[in-house]
Amino acid sequence: MRPKFHGFERAATGIEGLDYVLGGGFPRDRMYLIEGDPGAGKTTLAMQFLLEGVRNGETGVYATLSETEEELRDVARAHGWSLDGITICDLQTAEESLKADSQYTLFHPSEVELSETTRTVLETVEKVRPARVVFDSLSEMRLLARDSLRYRRQILALKHFFTGRRCTVLLLDYGSGSAGDFQLQSLTHGVVGFEQTAPGYGGQRRRLRVQKMRGIKFIDGYHDYLIRTGGMQVFPRLVAADHPQEAKPEAIASGVAELDALLGGGIERGTSTMLLGPSGVGKSTVTAQYVAGAGRRGERSVVYTFDESPLTWVGRAERLGMGMEALRAAGLVTVRQVDPAELTPGELAEDVRKNVESGCRVVVLDSLNGYRNAMPEENFLTLHLHEMLSYLNQHGVLTLLVMAQYGILGDLASPVDLSYLADTVILLRYFEAHGQVRQAISTVKKRTGSHERSIRELRIGRDGVRVGRELREFQGVLSGQLGYTGGTQPLLEERVVSG
Repeated sequence: MRPKFHGFERAATGIEGLDYVLGGGFPRDRMYLIEGDPGAGKTTLAMQFLLEGVRNGETGVYATLSETEEELRDVARAHGWSLDGITICDLQTAEESLKADSQYTLFHPSEVELSETTRTVLETVEKVRPARVVFDSLSEMRLLARDSLRYRRQILALKHFFTGRRCTVLLLDYGSGSAGDFQLQSLTHGVVGFEQTAPGYGGQRRRLRVQKMRGIKFIDGYHDYLIRTGGMQVFPRLVAADHPQEAKPEAIASGVAELDALLGGGIERGTSTMLLGPSGVGKSTVTAQYVAGAGRRGERSVVYTFDESPLTWVGRAERLGMGMEALRAAGLVTVRQVDPAELTPGELAEDVRKNVESGCRVVVLDSLNGYRNAMPEENFLTLHLHEMLSYLNQHGVLTLLVMAQYGILGDLASPVDLSYLADTVILLRYFEAHGQVRQAISTVKKRTGSHERSIRELRIGRDGVRVGRELREFQGVLSGQLGYTGGTQPLLEERVVSG
């Protein structure tokens, strides 16, 4: 379960992830600054905020200087929303206030007459008495004020006006980072910044950060978000410490006795296992063996494939006699294809968390090479993966990580060394024996107990995954130049499968 923060009465935003980051929403009856570049989603957030108020029986006012009422309604229709119940104050229609020779000075209402533009807004607020108000955008008010002193006085006047009126106010603005903006940030109760970047390939990446929120605990750092038809989706940064849970240790069998013996009796729940080896050596097939075993025990698994389609992944396991299609049809196995160019790391972590909270017991990332491509920097991959593994381990989930190494034979190298994060490391290699290319498997690390230090042959065929007896006639497994010096008798023979 997600933690709950207490304190101020909250005004929910209507965006589940953002409400979680804020501990339930914005503290009520305060003024907040929402900063971001054009297209970052400020207007979308503002609309969802007001619509959530309508659902709760609260009135709302949308004061717009940057878009017309017709344009706002078009945006709402694109998301499938109706703005009924929201009063739109279109300040662009007050043409007199936009003339070059107009007076744009704004002070406290008790000191001097308000400008026509601001008067229109405040009169609407007095008439409607809303619980929620949005100003879109402050950049237009900054232009009307003409200098930073008058602009600051305008914001102070607005703040004084709304004090005691039981109204939660969002001020939308561009985030330029100038000294004047920092002064504005000091006047508001909280600041949320939106960012968007365009990578060299793939869709735009968006993230937000709560820069300031007085009096409450919130989840700091950057949180990925998306804007889709239907609104904004925020994926809170996964913090393992916020999800404390103690799992009961238990060894999990693969269903192949020799493989379990190689691992000292099996792999423990609440641990992570990395399978290293060149392309095609059988890493995904071994993980599928554990997924099928979990399904036969009635446990749910989720597989995230970065390099192949779910049809290919399931079809290969089905041809090996694992019964994966039936397990998938029964809802015990979910295979989701991940496009690193489109899926953000935050969205992936959120999907993993939801699966775990719904009862998933095995998680497969196939492969970390594709997962790495979803990360902007290698350092972020390490920290992100560390947090995710900590969370999964706390919940007693078996995590299987596939890492393809460069090369097929000879010197092999990993694109990034993440083996120290895994509790168990299984090494798979090709070797040549008597004119045939064969596969070998060994366990080189296991934190949670003893394991075999020998090498066994791995055979994958129509009869499934088979692991041979201990073979001591191998040299060079760690260097990647595996050599076999024994005879043919200890090696596995291909079985004839009827049908």
